[in-house]
Amino acid sequence: MDTSERIIPHEYLTFTLGNEEYGIDILKVQEIRGYDAVTRIANAPEFLKGVINLRGVIVPIVDMRIRFNLGTPHYDEFTVVIIMNVLNRVIGMVVDGVSDVVALEPEQIRPAPELGSALDTRYLTGLGTVNGQMLILMDIEKLLSSDEMQLMDSAA
Repeated sequence: MDTSERIIPHEYLTFTLGNEEYGIDILKVQEIRGYDAVTRIANAPEFLKGVINLRGVIVPIVDMRIRFNLGTPHYDEFTVVIIMNVLNRVIGMVVDGVSDVVALEPEQIRPAPELGSALDTRYLTGLGTVNGQMLILMDIEKLLSSDEMQLMDSAA
């Protein structure tokens, strides 16, 4: 095969929420930090934990366990905040832990299943397989829909 035709694997930062492993585009990730106290915002949706001041930038912090209705979140030494640049905004995403950075070839990714109207799957880009384990790949820009981004803008 001609090297100009070579498909470059796409890299994902993998993280855990409960018992599931997720992946987001590594190019969206700015940094990974331990979970610290946040400044609460009155009347914010429950998944918006609050904001932090990150080197002079006010960053809204979204708890993904609450966003995905995965039970009551608990915060420990493994809980991390993934700071991302999404749609020209800096946001933080609280997850149970960060696992790895993986490179997936296109043949390792399957389309997300159609689950009907019972579950919103617009944010899923596919399902990857790494060492026999399923990885749920997310489009973070679609996940944080414009309505939610406007809520975060007004909070920040």
